[in-house]
Amino acid sequence: MTENIRLEIVTPVKNVVSEDAQIIMAPGILGEFGVLVGHTPFLTALKTGAITYKDVDGKERYVFVNGGFAEALPDKVTILAESAERRSDINISRAEKAKARALKRLEDYDKQDEVDFIRSKAALQRAVNRINLAQNI
Repeated sequence: MTENIRLEIVTPVKNVVSEDAQIIMAPGILGEFGVLVGHTPFLTALKTGAITYKDVDGKERYVFVNGGFAEALPDKVTILAESAERRSDINISRAEKAKARALKRLEDYDKQDEVDFIRSKAALQRAVNRINLAQNI
């Protein structure tokens, strides 16, 4: 019998995941990392992307995260995300509309407004990640 590690994914407004997993993969700012039970403790920032984990039955699960932090302990991984949603909860229509809005803002980019450009790029990245996660995996 394989030992499992606890996974907690929380945002400022809700607890998205609270279950045991066999393995957890996450998009760290220095690259993707994996955690199994007994892992050396560490703390890292996350980039926008997908948390992938195998549940206790071995089924792969996916959760979109918009940045945040991950704390890995030998028996638990805690993800504190700005926002997160399970793959099944992603609204593809809403993500497509967000992508279109971000592309429009980038097309209309006024070189005087650097902040809007950065926000538009981030919005586009979030939308594309959500769409890819919902449709391709």
